[in-house]
This record gives sequence, C-alpha cells and structure tokens, in this order.
Amino acid sequence: MKYISLLLFLIVTSCTKEVNELPQIPKSSNVEALIAHSDEFKQELYSYNTPGGFIHIAVGYGIANSIMVEGEGGNIIIDASDSVSEAKKVHQLFKSKNSNPIKAIIYTHNHGDHTFGANYYIQNLTERPQIISHETTDYYAQRIMGIINPIISTRSTRMFGTLLPDDQFINAGIGASLNVSDSPIGYVKPDTVFKDELKITISGIDIELYHAPGETNDQIFVWLPKHKSLMPGDNIYNTFPNLYTIRGTTHRNVSGWVDSLDHMRSFEPKYLFPSHTKPIEGEDATQALTIYRDAIQFIHDQTIRLMNKGYYPDEIVEMIDLPYELASSSLLKEFYGTVRWSVRSIYNGYLGWFDGNPSSLDPLGNIVEAQRIASLAGGKENLFESLEKAVAIEDMQWALQLSDYLIDLQFREVETNILRKEALFHIGIRASNPNKRNYFLTAALELDPSFEGFPEVRKSESVVNEIDVDTIFSILSVSFNPENSFKEKYSVCFRFDSGKQIAATIRNSTLEISKNTQSCNLNVSTSEKILKETLAGLRSPVAMVASGAINVEGSKVDFLKFLTSFK
Repeated sequence: MKYISLLLFLIVTSCTKEVNELPQIPKSSNVEALIAHSDEFKQELYSYNTPGGFIHIAVGYGIANSIMVEGEGGNIIIDASDSVSEAKKVHQLFKSKNSNPIKAIIYTHNHGDHTFGANYYIQNLTERPQIISHETTDYYAQRIMGIINPIISTRSTRMFGTLLPDDQFINAGIGASLNVSDSPIGYVKPDTVFKDELKITISGIDIELYHAPGETNDQIFVWLPKHKSLMPGDNIYNTFPNLYTIRGTTHRNVSGWVDSLDHMRSFEPKYLFPSHTKPIEGEDATQALTIYRDAIQFIHDQTIRLMNKGYYPDEIVEMIDLPYELASSSLLKEFYGTVRWSVRSIYNGYLGWFDGNPSSLDPLGNIVEAQRIASLAGGKENLFESLEKAVAIEDMQWALQLSDYLIDLQFREVETNILRKEALFHIGIRASNPNKRNYFLTAALELDPSFEGFPEVRKSESVVNEIDVDTIFSILSVSFNPENSFKEKYSVCFRFDSGKQIAATIRNSTLEISKNTQSCNLNVSTSEKILKETLAGLRSPVAMVASGAINVEGSKVDFLKFLTSFK
C-alpha cells in the first residue's frame, strides 16, 4: 500500500523516448542553429594542464558537466553528474587520467543534475569523500524532493523532453539530454557547509568557495588560485540564461546574478569551467563573464525602466530586445532562457502577479469567460469552426487559445483535442528554443489517447534516508486531503528512536505539525528510517504495524485511516 506515493518525486523524471510518436515532418530552417548547438555537448573528456596542475572536465555525459581536479594523492570532483550510472561512466574516464582516490565532492548548487550521482562515490569507494556545499543547498534539495512535487517533475519532464521520440528531440539547450532513467537517484547530504566563503586545502589543492546567487539562491563558484581556474556552476553557459525557467522555480535574483558575475570577473580567470557547455580559456574567459553580466543587467534595467513608466508586462515583452552588440554574441542565443520570459519574471519578482491593470485583479473564471466568448462567436459550434479555421491557416497560437475555451466548455472534446494537438506539434517542431520545443511536443503527446502518464523516479532506500523526517512531515502537510480524513480534531503523535517527537493534528480541515505531543488520540513509536521508507512506499504500513516495527498505542485501524488522508 502506498499512502503518499508522490512523496519522493524529484526535480527531474525519467523514461525512454518511445511513447506515442507524432507524425514526423521536416525540421524547419529556424531550428538549424539549435541542431548545430548540439556540437556543444558531444561526449568528450577535456584535459587542461593549468599552472596549478591538471583539470579534467567531462562534457556530454548527462545534462551537466562533471569536473575533476588532480591533487597530491587525491582528487576532487566538482558536480557529481545527474545519476549514479552517469557518475560511474564519468569516474571511469577520470580514472584513466588519474586513479588517485576522490577526497571531496563539491556541489555548486542543489539541482539534481549536479548532485544525483553522488551516491556512486559513497557506495563504490573505500574512503568516503567529503561533500561540500553552501549551507542552504540541502534545504533547497529537500524542498525540491518534498513539497513542490509532483508538479515540478511533470513540468521538468515536458521541458527536458524526456518522453519525446529521438526523431523529435534535438537537445536540452544546456546539455545533450537528461539521463536518469537507468539508475536510482543518488543525492547525498553535504557534510561541510559555509555561508559566504570557505577557503580550504584538500590534497594540496587550495580551494576558495564563494556564495554566488544567480540561477539558484544557493549557487556557489569555485576559484582555484594556483590553477587560475574558475568553476561558475550554472551562472554562465553558452546560451541565454534561464532568468526564469518554465518548469517553475522560486524567483531568481537577477541583480544578484550580475553581482555574482562581477565577483567572478574580479579574479580574471584564465580558465572557465562551466557546469554546462564547453570550457573557455584565455582572455575569452573574462570577456564571456562580462558580456553575460551586461546582457542580464540590460534586461533587468530596461524592464524596471518601463515598469516604472506604468507599462504592463504584456507590453514590456514587446518593447525589449537585446542590442546588437549583445544579441550577436554566441553566448546569448536563446537556446535555454529567453528575453520575453525573463521580462515577465523580473516584473513579477518586483511587483508580484498583479500586473496593475484593474481588469486583471479579479477576472472572470475560465468557464464564464469561455461561455461569453462562445456567445460572442454566435455559439459553441461557431467557436469550434473558428478553431478549425485557425488550424487550417496555421494560425496556431490563436488555435491554442481558442481550444482553451472549448476545453473549458467541454464541447466536442475529442475533436478539440485533436486540433489542439496539431497546433502544439506545429509550434513545437518549429521552435528553436529547446525548452519551448520540448514542452509543446510533450504536451502534444499527452493528448494522445494511449498516453500512459508520467513515470515515477525510482526510489531507493539510500536516497529516502537522506531526507529529513521534518521534510517528510512538511510533505504530509501539503499532501493532506481533508475529504479523506477525520472530520473532528484528531492528533497522532510520533516518538522516534532518535529522541525526536512530532505531533500531527487534524483541525479545521488543516494538518498542523508541531512538537506538542502532550495530548494525542494515538501515540506511534518507530524509527525515522522505518517511517520514511513506509511513507515512500518501500514498506507496507500494514506489515509494519502488524510486526510492531511501527508501534501504535490506540486504534490501529484509525492509524491506517490517518495514513489514507495522504493518498
């Protein structure tokens, strides 16, 4: 029995590219540059003999690069690949260059493509390496593995195109593809953390780590002074940055991102090893950081300028383009983020979701609006005919918007979805931005009657036990369905072998999590490990209760009913 089977969906999902293929059409000319961009991710191990020693970077093995720095009798890894299987492949490459043990793994930030391979090094090496990150990295990793799933997984699957057949998929913009299908996720908590900066020497390697908010709040960069080498994480890569990502994210501090790039520039690195796309060396390294920060500041400043003039975000996106001196840079082609999405995110970051237009504050509900649009069109049938006409003349964005109304009205749903699928495919197959392309093509696949849904990430005992029990109860809170639960106040108190005590109280159709375990309807004693594995579906709750591994003082039936509140 799986009571909260959505518990451990993560930021990325996986499957093979063989589901519900759409009819293939020739790729239009405006995606040829995206096809050429795939050269950035050809599988290759690049090796550099820097002033401080050898650095190796594995490009094209998974969506993110992994870097190894050779030290005296030991090496360090910067970013641990997107899966245990990819980490194994990369480590074999690294060992062909230097077989010294791995003494440390540095996470540049919390994203799974940088952390999910770490467990390979824990399980397969005789000596456990030190794992280093910013002090908030584990918080954000736990947050992703917790309260904002499964929606983030669904949207990530669309954006990265992991369901698409090979003949429709080109690349993921910042990497060849997301490769987490053949092994469980392998996130491991960091054991060494810092706030602003950390200077440390490992295996004779002088390492300077600096907090550098940008693509994520916990982002850091790595500066190796003897090597004249800088690892910027995801704060620069060879495409326009994701100042906003369509898979969904907390607000990205754009002005802070500029400050972080300026901090990197101050070191005048001779070698730049991004976590995505190929390395940059010589004078090009500092020039790349400069043009990148100028582009980000331009979008930020011009959005604010027009915002202060009273323009709405829908107007501003039509008013801002990068100037030629920036737009002509190969670093700023829109193969990941876009100017338009960035403008909307910056606006929202400063002023929130309300665009200032009174008609936007409390708009009509979707169904009411659809009914009135249908009335204006002369009825639902006329509205459907307008959809057919829009598809026939390839006015596909308008067709999508018309299909929204017909879906809300539940009118001729089968035919509407066929036309909507055609519009999504038409736009997606011609899109040169891979995020948009993959999202639209996947959304088209979802409309196929044979679509079987999104696959779950494989859970493992090791990764489940990397999640804090406090995170588990945060997940319970946002998974609580009052319709399936007790109607009166009801408390279940948990006492763990670790000494931690947590109360879960149902009251007013809300689940309160607290430390007040004085007055409870049920008292449950168990280990954190058993509870986490049970809630993740790795153990049967009935078997755990029957065996006494989960000891319930009170009604065992009520305890199982309590668990059904989170189905």
